[in-house]
Amino acid sequence: MSRTVVVIGGGYGGAAVAKALESEADVVLIDPRDAFVNAAASLRALTRPDWAGNMFFPFETLLTKGRVIRDRAASVDGGGVTLASGERVAADYVVLATGSSYSYPAKPASDSVGEALGDLRRTYEELRGADKVLILGAGPVGLELAAEIREVWPDKQVTITDPAEELLPGIEPEVVEDLRGQLEALNIGLRLGISLKESPETELGVAGAFTVTTTGGEEIAADIWFRAYGTRTNSDYLADGGLTTRTPQGQVPVTEFLNVEGHENVYAVGDITDVAEAKMAGHAMRHAEVVVNITARLKGEQPTATYRPLPFPTILIPLGTKGGVGQLPSPDGPVAAPTAMVSEHKGADLFTGRFTAQFGPTA
Repeated sequence: MSRTVVVIGGGYGGAAVAKALESEADVVLIDPRDAFVNAAASLRALTRPDWAGNMFFPFETLLTKGRVIRDRAASVDGGGVTLASGERVAADYVVLATGSSYSYPAKPASDSVGEALGDLRRTYEELRGADKVLILGAGPVGLELAAEIREVWPDKQVTITDPAEELLPGIEPEVVEDLRGQLEALNIGLRLGISLKESPETELGVAGAFTVTTTGGEEIAADIWFRAYGTRTNSDYLADGGLTTRTPQGQVPVTEFLNVEGHENVYAVGDITDVAEAKMAGHAMRHAEVVVNITARLKGEQPTATYRPLPFPTILIPLGTKGGVGQLPSPDGPVAAPTAMVSEHKGADLFTGRFTAQFGPTA
């Protein structure tokens, strides 16, 4: 008798699990969006609106056998999911893959491809008319956004600020040094250890001259600003505690098999897990490879694959189509990734080719 696997969330991890299992079970994918979103491409989509459609992949091309329900989970238990619409979806196995939210434009604000593309086009027009850009946050998102802007508009003044004193904590010094050199070559201003007394008076992503004052009394003038920090785990549907108790960060405790603790038939992947590692798309897809253990259970076998976080951070940060830095694993520890490799594997197309092969053509 066929079993039902319900996957809540069609992001990097959830989409990979659903695709891998649809030939083994009745897969139901629940997501309010009308397409898979390759969020890694969001920042280029902002600066190149004619390219923006490349970041969306219709769920219908992902699942040829499974079913997609456009809705949100309201609550979950070991027997299935209750949706915001009131519909109950029974399940033999449940996979929590709802990820996290991030400030626009790093992730679209709309669930509709058409509306998301409209948002990006409007923000592009605002950005195009601005001469001075302020980016709050010097993490990967802020760095990538700054480089994408400079590649399209080399005459714009771009400044990144961050209250942290250190750039990319945990990353090897040679990688950080290379990054600083590339930012300098791009003429991107980097101001670390800088906090603002208050947020800019203009709306995020909307052009309009303003001046902000740092806690040290310095003034910074710009014409548009973006927020590149702050994530929020998407787990409100677990707030009733019926399935598990969330961490203060809104994450769920998982076992080495990525089962939600106390539930052999409920799994979690990606940002919603309490796995001690950076929350990144690459890790979510590695989680998915383990959660496909469900296949063994469907056959009456015991799963053997377990998940172990890497002992050090790994990352690829493209700086436009040709630049970038990275840190990768090796038997001897972390090693710097050559710029050419970062460009080839990520910067050139931001994984568009990979997802086209996996999901089918873009919307």
